Amino acid sequence: MNLKVTGLHLEVTPSLREYIENKLERITRHVDHVIDISVTLSVDKLVQKAEVNVHLSGKDIHIEASEADLYAAIDLLMDKLDRQVLKYKEKLTEHRAQGTGQSSGEAVQASL
Repeated sequence: MNLKVTGLHLEVTPSLREYIENKLERITRHVDHVIDISVTLSVDKLVQKAEVNVHLSGKDIHIEASEADLYAAIDLLMDKLDRQVLKYKEKLTEHRAQGTGQSSGEAVQASL
């Protein structure tokens, strides 16, 4: 997995980068085939904005979040990203289950 963290009008500190990496571990637990992740942090007067582009095999996910605090924006961004990745993973398991003639619950139980 390639991770790129950039800052627009702000310097990305090592603690900020580490915070983002720790939050992204949650995403990599759900899917193994993450190819590339690009995080952009920006400051516009009183609004802190965080954006992420995640390139998975077969899907690209782009999410934005804005808050008054940069860490709060990152938290909101990661929550949104977590929901999107889980949604994508669920679609994959349903699609695979349809090919085998099993329901998605049976396919999940069979894979465990």
